[in-house]
Amino acid sequence: MSLPDPRQAAALDTSVDAPAATPVAGTPRAPRPYRLHPAWWVAVVTFLTIIGAAGFRSTPGVLMTPLHDEFGWPMGVIGGAVSVNLVLFGLAAPFSAALMERLGIQRVIATALVLVSIGSLLPIWMTASWQLVLCWGIVVGLGTGAMAMSLVATVTGRWFVARRGLVTGVLTAAGATGQLIFLPVLAWLAEHYGWRSAAIATSAAALAVVPLVLWKLHDHPSVLGITAYGAPAGTPVARPPRPTGHPARLAITTLRDASRTKVFWLLAGSFAVCGASTNGLVGTHFIPAAHDHGMPTTTAAGLLALVGVFDIVGTIFSGWLTDRVDPRILLTAYYTLRGGSLFLLPSLFSDSMHVNMLAFILFYGLDWVATVPPTIALCRSAFGERAPIVFGWVFASHQLGAAVAALGAGLVRDQLGTYDLAWYVAGALCLGAAAMCVAITVTPVSDRSLDASTSGAQEPATAE
Repeated sequence: MSLPDPRQAAALDTSVDAPAATPVAGTPRAPRPYRLHPAWWVAVVTFLTIIGAAGFRSTPGVLMTPLHDEFGWPMGVIGGAVSVNLVLFGLAAPFSAALMERLGIQRVIATALVLVSIGSLLPIWMTASWQLVLCWGIVVGLGTGAMAMSLVATVTGRWFVARRGLVTGVLTAAGATGQLIFLPVLAWLAEHYGWRSAAIATSAAALAVVPLVLWKLHDHPSVLGITAYGAPAGTPVARPPRPTGHPARLAITTLRDASRTKVFWLLAGSFAVCGASTNGLVGTHFIPAAHDHGMPTTTAAGLLALVGVFDIVGTIFSGWLTDRVDPRILLTAYYTLRGGSLFLLPSLFSDSMHVNMLAFILFYGLDWVATVPPTIALCRSAFGERAPIVFGWVFASHQLGAAVAALGAGLVRDQLGTYDLAWYVAGALCLGAAAMCVAITVTPVSDRSLDASTSGAQEPATAE
C-alpha cells in the first residue's frame, strides 16, 4: 500500500469541502463550508501544546547547577532524575498513541498537560533527591510522553494528506520554539529569583494550554463531517473503525509485530542515537559543560536557545525535503554531519562566546531534530495505519538513548572531571547511526500483513 504523492494530493485539495447534492427530506445536510480547513486549526493548537510542554524540556539544563549548589546532590543523581524522565517520556509514547486511538486526542493531551503542570510545581517543596525523581522523572515523564512525537504522527496522519511532511516538520519544530522561548526566561528567573520561580513558570505554561486543547484539538476530521486536508476526491468522511482491544494490548501487539521486521530495528537503533546526541547529552549537559569552562550560565543558556532558533528552520526545511527526497538519504547525511560536529565540540568550549562556537550552535540547531520528519515518513511508508504506534516505539528507543546519555555523561563528569569523553563517544555513535540508515529498505505493508510479518522488507520504496 503506497501512500499518495503529496503533490498529487495537493492538486486535489480544496480548503473548503465541496457541497453535497441538494438533500432530500429526511437526509442529513451537507457539512458547512470552511474558509480555512479545520486541519490548520488542529495543527496550530498542536503546535502550541508542544510549546507548552517544552517548558519542562528546557528545565533540567537550567536547574541542574542551582540544585547541585543548594542540595549538594552529585550531577549523577540529578542526571539520574532526568534519565528516568527521558525513559518514561519515550515508553509512554506508544501507549499514549494507542490511548488516542481509543479515547481521542483531546482527553489524552489535556490530562497530560495537567500532569506536567503538577510534576513541575511540586519540586519547589522537595527536601530529598527521591522526590526529584518522583516529580521530574515519573510524573512529568508520563505527562510529556503523551505529547511526544507520536502526537505529531497521529495528528498529521489523521488530518493531512497534502503537505504532510511539511506540517510534520513544523510541529516537530514546536519543541525547539518552546526551547527558544523558555530557556532564556527560565535561566533569568533562576538567576534573579531562584530556581523555584522557574519551576512555577514551567507549571503555569503547561496549564495555560489546556483550554486551547479542549476548544480546538478535534480528534478526527469525521467529527466535523469533513475529510483530511488534501484527501483525494471520493475519500469517505467516516473514520476507520476504532481498535476494540485494550490500548496497552494494542501497543504491545504492535511492538511484537513491528519487531519482526528489519526496518523497525534499524529505525529504532538510529533514533536511539539521535536521542543520545541531542536531548540526553547536549540538551542536558551543554550548560554545565560550558559552565565548567567559565562561561556564565545565562550565556550558555542563550547559546542553547539559539539551537532552538536554528532548529525551527532546519526541521521545517527537513519536512519540506521529506516530501521530495528519499528519507534514507536525508537521515544518512544528518547523522554523518552531526557526528563530525561532536568530535569538534570539546575544542570549542571557552569562558565566552566566539565565532567557532556560534558556528557549531548554528549547525547543530539545523540538525537537532531534522531526523524526525524522515523517520516518521519511513514508519508511515512501512507500517501504514499502525505508523503512529510504531513510531511511538521508535521514539521510545530515542528516549532510552537519551536517558543513557543523560546518566552516562553525568557519571563521566563526576569521575573524570570533564565531559570530553562523552562528546567523543556520541560522535562515534552518530557515524554508526548513519551506517544503519544506509541499510534501511522499506516496502509498505498493510495492517493485516503487519500482524503476520516475519521479516524485514526487501525492496526500497519512496517514504511518502
